[in-house]
Amino acid sequence: MPNRVTYEYAVIRLVPKVEREEFLNIGIILFSKRKKYLGIKYNIDTTRLHAFSADIDTDMILGYLKGWELVCEGGPTSGPIGQQAQSFRFRWLVASRSTIIQSSPTHPGRCEAPEQVLKELFKRYVL
Repeated sequence: MPNRVTYEYAVIRLVPKVEREEFLNIGIILFSKRKKYLGIKYNIDTTRLHAFSADIDTDMILGYLKGWELVCEGGPTSGPIGQQAQSFRFRWLVASRSTIIQSSPTHPGRCEAPEQVLKELFKRYVL
């Protein structure tokens, strides 16, 4: 019998003009407590982004996403949030916020390999 475990994921959204409530899917964050896995995958399509907002600073956005990536990895260079348990870090990253980077509600699933599911979800919702 396969060793399937539960996971949760959220789609990372870039909201260039928060007041317009339009967004681009730019990434996926996935957490599996049983597998002790917290991963993130993102990509910014600058052509699509500039169609939404020509004046957005993509380097700033990439800097923020690198911060999210460090929080996922944990460890001494990830700041105070990155020192917390994986479940706390996941909840913090997917918490509702009204900033330029937001996430969808979380969705559950079951899998054997969360790394593979992260790639599949990224392909389905971002690329």
